[in-house]
Amino acid sequence: MGSIPLSEVNQMDQAAFVEALGWVFEGSPWVAERAWATRPWSSLEMLHQAMCKMVEAAPIALKLALVRAHPDLGSRARMAEASVQEQKGAGLDALTAEEFDRLQRLNRFYREKFGFPFILAVRGKTKGEILQALEERLESDKETEFETALEQIYTIAWFRLSEAVGA
Repeated sequence: MGSIPLSEVNQMDQAAFVEALGWVFEGSPWVAERAWATRPWSSLEMLHQAMCKMVEAAPIALKLALVRAHPDLGSRARMAEASVQEQKGAGLDALTAEEFDRLQRLNRFYREKFGFPFILAVRGKTKGEILQALEERLESDKETEFETALEQIYTIAWFRLSEAVGA
């Protein structure tokens, strides 16, 4: 997928915009649908901020659906291509059997405690750092962890936007 110039993104109709960038927030094209009305954007940062503001302004049920749309890290389930590449880059496609079992166990504990999957922007992280972050964040309370999950989603969206949209 090549980079689309921001000038072109600013001129897209809503359907084209959602088609081009609706995937940036995992399984949640509503973010792009709502952000479209805030164009034109003078920079990629402004576009990202507009999209994040749509999430912040959304009702809690929609935010929770966004968080729950993310796959478990290290999952072998079907997931969006962007997630596959991000996890592969962090080495989560090359876990030993022991690491895989540990990650699955921690993911299960996390989901049972918080009611949503563990979300971490994995770009630039090692599998050891990911496992450590998961263990540490299991100590959080639900409200803190929900806010942390959203912040991680904003970071993931920034990485994805940065690859999808050019100057």
